[in-house]
Amino acid sequence: MMRTNSWIPTVFNDLFDTEFMPKCNATAPAINVKESDKAYTVELAAPGMKKEDFNVHINDEGNLVVKLESKQDHKEEDKTTRYLRREFNYSKYEQTLILPDDVKKDAISAKVEHGVLTVELPKIIEEKVKVSRQIDIA
Repeated sequence: MMRTNSWIPTVFNDLFDTEFMPKCNATAPAINVKESDKAYTVELAAPGMKKEDFNVHINDEGNLVVKLESKQDHKEEDKTTRYLRREFNYSKYEQTLILPDDVKKDAISAKVEHGVLTVELPKIIEEKVKVSRQIDIA
């Protein structure tokens, strides 16, 4: 007969899931990457984040780096006890994307709208040179 010790997970949950040490529910933002004939589009979902919370740049290796850092400091003062309560909320995320060779790196643009960071990566459009011509006969 096999016995299960189902009490062990409960003990650990009760120990670590308190107001002093809340559960960590950290998740990475969802990323969509789309491709069209003229560009790639990267969309990163970050609800509640502002333009100032993002840093988008090309690193030394030519890769796209997206950083998200948000600090929120809420202060509430209880008038009856003169107690100052502080709550900190801190989020940090960094993603490096290797860019395809056909991206025009000097024309990359980014914008934040409705909690979504959109990075436009235009493609290098190679014009096809017509090779037809008249050849003179000597």
